[in-house]
Amino acid sequence: GAPISRMGVACCRPANNKKGWHTIVGFGSLLSQASAQSSFPSMRNFRLGRLRGWRRVFAHPAAIFFERKIAKMDTKEIASLSIEPSEGGCFTVALFEIPSAEIPEFYEREEEFDIVTVKVEDDSACNNGDAKGPVVHVEGLACARGTDELFLERWGQERFNTKYKANGIDSIWNFKGTILPCRVYLRHCVLAVRKQGKDVLDDFLDNTFLYDRETTIRTHLEKDPAIMNEKPPPSLEARYSG
Repeated sequence: GAPISRMGVACCRPANNKKGWHTIVGFGSLLSQASAQSSFPSMRNFRLGRLRGWRRVFAHPAAIFFERKIAKMDTKEIASLSIEPSEGGCFTVALFEIPSAEIPEFYEREEEFDIVTVKVEDDSACNNGDAKGPVVHVEGLACARGTDELFLERWGQERFNTKYKANGIDSIWNFKGTILPCRVYLRHCVLAVRKQGKDVLDDFLDNTFLYDRETTIRTHLEKDPAIMNEKPPPSLEARYSG
């Protein structure tokens, strides 16, 4: 099939497109199968993998947090999660397929990101129980760090003004000064990855960083453990409880 066109730039189609399915790579709340199913009811074949050469970081404000009234501008706890290239980076991700027909909706929902194709080690296909077996890779779409220019080119100045400027945000991807994870969303991510067991939880806590690219989420939560008591509003309880 023809490649997906993103602002006139072709990007490689990930695995399974011949059968009308695309692979999605989840690295935050989507590490929970329940959360992934909530976001993508038609998804199939949920499993884990490893992504190398990238880093997870809470470094950009997300308009959805303002819309849902869970952003705390006074403490700058407004950040969402993305990935960015990082030599030596390696962490656990989720892999699953969604129908190709749902890809435009995926792009719309993840509006601020650069949706990129990444190569992931598919744990379910690796080795077949043989530790010396070959590593099997699969390509999937992931939400990577974007640019303000990309957002404006794709969605226009009016959407930027409505979703960001109106909330006191001048830049999505070049936010000046301290920016910390949205409390409700961070708790949601931790509850989600906890469902995958201690190894995946530890990987998330130790391989996810604040805006400074040095402080881990484990350290952040140790300094402010009350984050894990930050209940979402009742209307969002099902959406933000892992």
